[in-house]
Amino acid sequence: MGVKKIWYESVRLFIKVSLQFYVKRIKVYGKNNIPKKGAVLFAINHPNALMDPLFVTSNSKRENHYLVRADVFKRPLVQKVLASLNLMPIYRIKDGIRQLSNNEQVFEKCFDILKKEETLIIFPQGGHSRDRNIKPLSKGFTRIVFGALEKNPTLDITVIPVGITYQNSSSFPSKVCVHFGKAINSREIFSLNIKAKAINILKNEVSDQLKKLTVHIPDDANYISTLSKLNRANVDFTDVKFVNKMIAENNFPETVKKPINFLKPLFYIIILNSVFPYLIWKKTSKRIGEVEFIDTMKYAINVISFPIFYSLQAVMLNLFFGWKIAGIYWWLSFLLVFLYTKLSITNTEN
Repeated sequence: MGVKKIWYESVRLFIKVSLQFYVKRIKVYGKNNIPKKGAVLFAINHPNALMDPLFVTSNSKRENHYLVRADVFKRPLVQKVLASLNLMPIYRIKDGIRQLSNNEQVFEKCFDILKKEETLIIFPQGGHSRDRNIKPLSKGFTRIVFGALEKNPTLDITVIPVGITYQNSSSFPSKVCVHFGKAINSREIFSLNIKAKAINILKNEVSDQLKKLTVHIPDDANYISTLSKLNRANVDFTDVKFVNKMIAENNFPETVKKPINFLKPLFYIIILNSVFPYLIWKKTSKRIGEVEFIDTMKYAINVISFPIFYSLQAVMLNLFFGWKIAGIYWWLSFLLVFLYTKLSITNTEN
């Protein structure tokens, strides 16, 4: 195992463990649909910025490569770290028309990744949105799939739609559902149809699956009303099949009073014990321009600052009370966060 592989697996393990201190429950379905070998393209809905690929890759044994928006790569140090974890920039019109030409080189890298029978994560909606529905898919992901098939006549690429659903992506802690869909044989679609028709078939198959793998409220005049009814009923959005059935039948539960979180005092104890990380978050949160990035920044700050702060405080306690007291404090600090994360009440969005 090479150094890069060790680094990647170490980071993935760290993410998998740290998410347990950040999310109340992660439901994962359909992992058996992921081929153990061969080229795979994961087509994922995109409600919650960089949190989405974290939940997918931490629950898949395959080493993944990712296409993410280019503006995340602006800082040189960030660019190096992201590149070491197989993240690649994809350029949009917002990044400047001149930058779009860079996508040709990115597509070539994707072709090479699939040729090597590795995996690629793509967000086919073309952008992130917290709306609880699947937007029309762009054809960019089909260009990558069929481009790789054209260049490599013996290559097979399995396309797997993945639905991600959050109970409330802005709150802590939330619940998450990751649902890997049924495998789609892209070679068969490509071989039996002219390219234009093949593109539409693949887009439609992925879109149809995503609408079942995550909560999908049709984007029509009734969208806001339907969402309000679901929120007032405080439904568990991570019970995707059940919620989609409510929507299809237009049959919603009665309004319920949101339960009281009796563990809220424990939350304030954690804040008092983590005052500097909390202040860092409060200051940083004011500069977040897009609501979809709130959860990403909150997780990033927590996962870095909390362990550092608890360790520094443990060092200080060791100076005055010895290593046993310091060790108890260090473990207890993490235990309190874990207990609050797993036992507190989560509500739907306001």
